[in-house]
Parts: sequence; C-alpha cells; structure tokens
Amino acid sequence: MKEALFWEGLDGRVLCYLCPRNCKIGEGKIGFCFIRKNINGKLYLLAYGKPCAVHVDPMEKKPLYHFLPGSNIISLGTAGCNLACKYCQNNDITKVRQEQVRTFNMPPEDVIKTAVENNCKSIAYTYNEPNIWAEYVMDISKLAREKGLKSVMVTNGYINIKPLHEVYKCIDAANVDLKAITEEFYTSLTLSHLKPVLDALIEMKSMGIWIEITNLVIPTMNDSSDELKKLSNWIYSNLGDDVPLHFSAFHPDFELLNLSRTPAKTLEKARKIAMDIGLKYVYEGNISSEEGSNTYCPSCGRLLIRRNWHSINSNNLINGKCSCGQNISGYF
Repeated sequence: MKEALFWEGLDGRVLCYLCPRNCKIGEGKIGFCFIRKNINGKLYLLAYGKPCAVHVDPMEKKPLYHFLPGSNIISLGTAGCNLACKYCQNNDITKVRQEQVRTFNMPPEDVIKTAVENNCKSIAYTYNEPNIWAEYVMDISKLAREKGLKSVMVTNGYINIKPLHEVYKCIDAANVDLKAITEEFYTSLTLSHLKPVLDALIEMKSMGIWIEITNLVIPTMNDSSDELKKLSNWIYSNLGDDVPLHFSAFHPDFELLNLSRTPAKTLEKARKIAMDIGLKYVYEGNISSEEGSNTYCPSCGRLLIRRNWHSINSNNLINGKCSCGQNISGYF
C-alpha cells in the first residue's frame, strides 16, 4: 500500500482525478476501480507492489507486432478496473477487490530483477487496467528506463490528460483497446465514455509513444461495416496510416454469454475495410489467419514477418526496412 497521487480533499471525501470517473470517495471507502481507498482522509493505492498475475509472455501476445517482435516481456497485473465491460475476459481479477486475490510481494526493484532473470527486454503493465495502479507503473517504468528496459502499457486508455503526462513519462509503447467508435457502445457495455479514450490516444501519439490499437469485434454490437469504416477512418485521420490496428475475435464471456463467437469472415471484412481506407498494417487476432497474422511491406507487398499465433516463423526485415528500401514503422 502506498499513498496515491492525483487526488485532493473534498468536503470530508477525496476526489480521485486519475481517470474520467473522478470518484469522490468517502472515509474508508474505495473507488470504482476497487484498489484506490480513502484512509483517514488520504488516498492510497492498495495494490502497490502486490500484483496478482505475473508471467513471461511473447511480445506478440500483448498484441504488439511492431515493437521488438519476437522478444519476451514480463507481464504483471493487479485486481480491479475502471471500466465495467459486460464481456470482460479477465473478470476473475478485474471484478474483484484487492483482498480477494492471491498476490505476490513485488516492489519495483523485484520486477526489474525478474525481467532480467527471464531475459526480457520489456515490462508489460497488463491483464487488468494498469492506469488504476499508476503509482506502481510510474516507479517500475522509471527504474526500468534507468536499467535499459522498455515499458509497455496494455490499456483501455481511460485516463485524464493531465495525469497521463505523468504516468506515461517513461512508457515506450502502448496497445490501446479502442472498444468501439460510438458513445452508445461505451455507455451501455462499459459504463464509460468514448471521448476520453480518443483524447488519450491523440495525446499518447503526440508524446512519441509507439501505439498499436486493438478492437474486439463483437457480433451485433460493433461489427457493422459502417462502424468499422468509422473507426478505421478516425484512426487514419487522427493518428496516421502507420498505426497498427488489430481486429480481434470475441468469445462469449462474463455477461455476454448469449452471443456467438466472431466469425473469421467478419475479421477479414474488417481488415479489408481498414486497408481500403489506407491503414498500412491491419491484423486479425484470436483466430488462425495466414494473411491477417503477417506483416507485409506496404510498398512492394513482400512478406516481411510470418507469424503463427504468437510465434514468429521468419523475419525478413533489414534494419527495420524491406529489401525494396521501404521503412517499416515501429521499433525493430
């Protein structure tokens, strides 16, 4: 437990302004996220140094396809979340309080040590929403940068802009889950709002953070051609044509057990729509897809990185370029 940042006193309560929920938390109470608590008029992060999930993953599992591909990354997460997604696929940790999960004692120094011992070039803040354990992320990422390790956020992007600048100061890359491009989806299925996520994406890009975007395509919820076009157009117009976009297949979970899995043809359609709009790097996830898993040169069309799920079978990049001379956006 550690005293939190990003709060102020408010009429006997504390106002947490880390994320757009701006929770007003009474004495002895916790915020919407489950891990930020008012204790004697001060806000504390209950999960500091206490992750409940720690694993060594391939970078491609995040998914990040244009950031140190083929490398290992140490991944950690805590309890809690600041969204309420009805289809959450990690609901065993996101929908519970800190005291309801088994945790590991891992101060920032031990996270760095574990990464080095496991030959990991990077650390991922993931599994649940890392923005809510911002102070832990900040201390780890600062130490990681000093030790030559990279830091990756796997995030829903639901964070206020002012804290974002502090939290992401030592963050190198982020995969942001852009759940949909309509306010209706965000309010009805996640109990949040769209605009803060779009604003955060633009801000991260302006800060020089490498961004990749994941969109979980849910049948009947956000899979129409019009919505896929709107989402792809927003990325193209606001972030550029070289931001990798991952369309990922949904499987029934949590409170959306009545829906079917996303058909492969839907992801193929989504990929074609995005590429026709002009996005250079569009992928399909959570399914076996030959073309949708690989990286191709946007200039000559040559196969550059062949993937099999989260493994790389071949990498034909030469110092981040295709043999035709085309520079491939990313960190290779």
